[in-house]
Amino acid sequence: MSYLRDPAEIYRASWRAVAAATDLAAVPAELHDVALRLVHAAADPSLAGLLRASPGAVAAGRAALAAGAPILVDAEMVASGITQRLLKADNPVRCLLNDPAVPDLARRLMTTRAAAAVELWRPWLAGAVVAIGNAPTALFRLLELLDDGAPRPALVVGCAVGFIGAAEAKAALMAQDAVPWIALEGRRGGSALAAAAVNALAAGAGRVE
Repeated sequence: MSYLRDPAEIYRASWRAVAAATDLAAVPAELHDVALRLVHAAADPSLAGLLRASPGAVAAGRAALAAGAPILVDAEMVASGITQRLLKADNPVRCLLNDPAVPDLARRLMTTRAAAAVELWRPWLAGAVVAIGNAPTALFRLLELLDDGAPRPALVVGCAVGFIGAAEAKAALMAQDAVPWIALEGRRGGSALAAAAVNALAAGAGRVE
């Protein structure tokens, strides 16, 4: 069979195809890198049309990462998708979903494990980059904590996915102005997309390494 085998050329050809297939005309310039990485991660150019952000969110996220801010994620798959070599400040990536305290906490709060794990983020929330790529309940709980006066993260990436609560949780994120946010509107999302957004911010403007 005849197919492209050279890794470097596959990568270059992939990014050329992404650029050719993605209409960025309606996407703010500061979001172009994020949009292209989402399209690359999912092979779906339509995602660019669903991308939203609050004013200054991209700059806030990049500044926080450059300063070594922790990255708090709701799922191990998000953590695994973040490219460590792009984190020039060796930012810690924390997923507390499997913390031993989480199952009992979830039962006591009568919520999901993902939402219970958010309770354990408090020591690292101030100035953090939060990336939620799975559980709508985690995003809802984060917003509740912020409403109750919890420390403010530098940026929240909202890519919760699913038919139950995902669109609503991201709409709630986009409706508030307490923290900067980047979000994918509607039901679509996922761990790979949340990680891709963080990678775009970490890589810096105009870089697709």
